[in-house]
Amino acid sequence: MAVDLNHTIVPCRSKRASAEFLGEILGLEVGKDWGPFTPLETSNGVTLDYMESDGFEPIHYCFIVTEQEFDDIFERIRERDLRYWADPGHAKSGEINHLFGGRGVYFDDPNGHNMEVITAPYA
Repeated sequence: MAVDLNHTIVPCRSKRASAEFLGEILGLEVGKDWGPFTPLETSNGVTLDYMESDGFEPIHYCFIVTEQEFDDIFERIRERDLRYWADPGHAKSGEINHLFGGRGVYFDDPNGHNMEVITAPYA
């Protein structure tokens, strides 16, 4: 039996603004609001359902992309003058990593969620 992730709820302060932020960075289209959610669907069909919340802890999300998509995403990160790091602890500021033969970068969304974009899966 195959088990696939279908969706996850992303707590945030402003669901539309948060979904649009990540959608613009990743080059994804934000969906129409559905109940308390603003959905952002990835190319493999997993939906990030943004939902407003008064209190939450930042969460880590990782997206695997092609080399060209990484170039495009990294360019949008730099165009927005966003801080970025090569590591999840944010110790290597202004750098990307080259783990497992690929490239990776971390950046925070407006809610403090730790976003990661990689081109090669971790072993």
